[in-house]
Amino acid sequence: MTETPSNTPDPVATTPEAKPSPPAPAAAKAKPPAPEDKPFEVFVPELLLPALVKEIEAYGGPAPELVFEQGAMPVVGADCWMVRGRLPGERRFWLCFTRPDISSAKTIALTEGAGSPSLLESFLIDEKKMTLQLLVSRVVQRLNGQKWLGPN
Repeated sequence: MTETPSNTPDPVATTPEAKPSPPAPAAAKAKPPAPEDKPFEVFVPELLLPALVKEIEAYGGPAPELVFEQGAMPVVGADCWMVRGRLPGERRFWLCFTRPDISSAKTIALTEGAGSPSLLESFLIDEKKMTLQLLVSRVVQRLNGQKWLGPN
C-alpha cells in the first residue's frame, strides 16, 4: 500500500469546496437601445417618417408627403401629435397620438378629395408593445386596404 503525502489532496475524497469555481462570465456587451426607446420628438421625424416613405414606395405606392406636427385631431378637434400624410389624387391620412408617446392611444383618419375626414378609427389598440416595424406595417396595411397603394 502506498501512502499519499499529506500536502497532496486525495483525488477520491474531494469535497464541493475543493472544486474549482467556474470561470467568471465575460462582461456582457451593452445592448444598443431599441429605436422605440428614443424620445417621441426624435423617434417620429427621424425614424417613423423615413420608414413610412420607404415602405409605401416598396409596396408600389407613390412617395407620400409627410408632416409631423401638433394640432387639432381630425373629426373631434382634440389636441394631439400627428403624422399628416398626403398621396396623389387628394388622398390624405392622419395618424394621431393622444400623448407624445408611441405607446399612447392612437387613431387614424382617411379622406379622399377636398373634404375633411368624417370618421376617426382607433388604431393599434390591442398591442402590448409598440415598435417601429409594427407602426409602419399597420399604417401601410391600412392605406393599402383603401386601395391607395400599388396596383389594386
